[in-house]
Amino acid sequence: MGNEAAERTEEATTRRRQKEREKGNVSKSRDMDAALVMIAGVALMGVFAKFMGEIILNMMRDTFSNLHYAKDIDINNFLGVLLPYFQKLGFILLPFFVLLVIITIIVIRMDVGQVFALEKIKFNLKNLAPNKMLQNAKRMFNPFEPRSLVELAKSIIKIIVVGSCGYSAINARKADLMGLIGLDPVTALHVILSILINMIINMCLAMLILGYIDKKYQHYEYEKSIKMTKQEVKDEQKDIEGDPKVKARIKSIQMQMARQRMMSSVPESDVVVTNPTHYAVAIKYDKTKAPAPIVTAKGVDYLAFQIREIAKANNVPIVENRPVARALYNNVPLDGMIPTDLYVAVSEILAYVYRLKNENS
Repeated sequence: MGNEAAERTEEATTRRRQKEREKGNVSKSRDMDAALVMIAGVALMGVFAKFMGEIILNMMRDTFSNLHYAKDIDINNFLGVLLPYFQKLGFILLPFFVLLVIITIIVIRMDVGQVFALEKIKFNLKNLAPNKMLQNAKRMFNPFEPRSLVELAKSIIKIIVVGSCGYSAINARKADLMGLIGLDPVTALHVILSILINMIINMCLAMLILGYIDKKYQHYEYEKSIKMTKQEVKDEQKDIEGDPKVKARIKSIQMQMARQRMMSSVPESDVVVTNPTHYAVAIKYDKTKAPAPIVTAKGVDYLAFQIREIAKANNVPIVENRPVARALYNNVPLDGMIPTDLYVAVSEILAYVYRLKNENS
């Protein structure tokens, strides 16, 4: 098995790729998808910020304007008091999350394409077998498993890179943060908001770059995992085109059947033209079926011998004419009409045959 894995040097064929897609095995990058979804979420926040801010501001204004009614609140109906707030929050967040879900679906679709793999959702009892569950658990919790080590390294790198980008945005505005002391709340809020925006932009860019690198890595791993051995490529080619031995056998049977049909037409032919031994061509002329004589059978060597024997057994005349026999064999297909340049030669042979029949009758 190790040697077989080492021999997987051939690029996956189109058929192999299609089979892998049907199984749900496609190249995908969760980091790239997460980066794009996060950027889309930040963009949506920017679009909905004014709308959300106005609703929250009005909600706070109404709340603080009616604090003197706090003594009239029924403690036993606490949920009824909070229900209007939940409704307003739902009104704020529902469009945001619906659009975010739609964007997530689009991002995943762009990453993996159209994939509908029943095998991924099909229930398999084998997965409940104790040994199978133990193997899966070992793979998941084994820190020294290669894939786990790679994912751990990627997670550490992501935390360091993204965290550093966020910290650099804050560190660059350190002086502005120190200057917030003593400022009015509105100005301080604007400064903090601008620092947060810079930090989010830096982090999104970092995630996008990491996602792009991860996408290239996942594509490399996917291509590596679906590589084929030379034997697999040959076997697939056989499946597509058919086994050469089977094809040869089918062709042999077809030729044998065609030969039998050809031989069965010799007894009904008008004449057999020979070379005399190497070539034999049977001709039939029926003006009700074709305007010119037709080659009903032809062959060389042993096949020519068989045609002559069948002709003799059925009293079909045999005429020796070397040039005509060669010309008919080389230029006229089976069941084909003779060409115009052979009309005279063939008509002379047929006339001779008809004359012999008349004399014998």
